[in-house]
Amino acid sequence: MVPLGGKPTPFVRIRNDARETFERSVSDHPSVNEIQLVDTHDDETLYALDWEPSDASLLRRILDLDAVLLGATGTTDSWGLELRFPTHEALSAFQDHYVEEDIGVTVERIYNPTKPDAGPWYGLTPPQRETLAAAVSAGYYSLPRQISTQELADSFDISDQAVTERLRRGISTLVRNTLLVEEPEE
Repeated sequence: MVPLGGKPTPFVRIRNDARETFERSVSDHPSVNEIQLVDTHDDETLYALDWEPSDASLLRRILDLDAVLLGATGTTDSWGLELRFPTHEALSAFQDHYVEEDIGVTVERIYNPTKPDAGPWYGLTPPQRETLAAAVSAGYYSLPRQISTQELADSFDISDQAVTERLRRGISTLVRNTLLVEEPEE
């Protein structure tokens, strides 16, 4: 999406096998003034849309919360959006709005590369975060190991298996949200 003439202009890339359906659907939408074919390459077509988002539109909600639409993927049944919100509170307000409207919104991943302590901690739950921090501090990952999972479990008043599961899931979550994050294509 690029701001042109003071309003956001979305650019949409469509697979050519969906081109006719897309053009028909978008042209019939009341908020779309014009659809312009920008380029066709291989099996995709790029369009620019001239539109007036309504006050109730998804785009209006994104703009009102100072969020940025980084990417969107859609089918006839659903949309997948990659959004950047300025704060965790703005993300919560976005999700709460659609829950109140009875529109299904699922947050699949939260990532904050610049302020890991300001938000959801790379997706870790509070018990996972607490258990991982205690394990590191107590020497669980040291060689030789300075504390057992049973001793960690006793300190949390939970079972040995519960500690092991928290550690396993916590490490898996950290790896997925830090090391396995897809690099943006250039």
